Amino acid sequence: MKPFEIRRATTADAEEIAGVLTAARAAQAWFPRLRTPEEDLLLVRDHILVEHDNWVVEQSGRVVAFASIESDDLLMHLFVHPQAQRQGIGTKLLEHTQRLLPDGFHLWTHQASEACAFYEARGFIPVEFTDGATTLEKLPDVRYEWRPASGETRQLPPPDRKRGR
Repeated sequence: MKPFEIRRATTADAEEIAGVLTAARAAQAWFPRLRTPEEDLLLVRDHILVEHDNWVVEQSGRVVAFASIESDDLLMHLFVHPQAQRQGIGTKLLEHTQRLLPDGFHLWTHQASEACAFYEARGFIPVEFTDGATTLEKLPDVRYEWRPASGETRQLPPPDRKRGR
């Protein structure tokens, strides 16, 4: 496994973040193709990087994963490029999010996603299931929640979470 680092995303990362998003979605055979790679770039550049607190994982000089926090308790996106999966990158990015949101948070994913097993193996609890009628993809989804174990304390305060622009 190659070493990697987690850092705050910048606007200069937009193309690479979009590439991760496009590749990760394309690797999910069950996921409908709703956007072109160009539309993914617009989404990342004009919305994700502007509206969320964004973090990337950089490995060998390129972005291979990203996470976007929408609010103090919602992880909006966490994607790892298929070529970088199964190296602990997603776990480290999720642990980073837990340090940023030490009181707990929730996230949504699709019920058909391999991510369900990933989150459950890391202590996330499914708390809500939908039929997907209100989602863009029209696929059943599930909301997961993570809360720190009772009595768990954090040694360090979370880092400053200024938006990456």
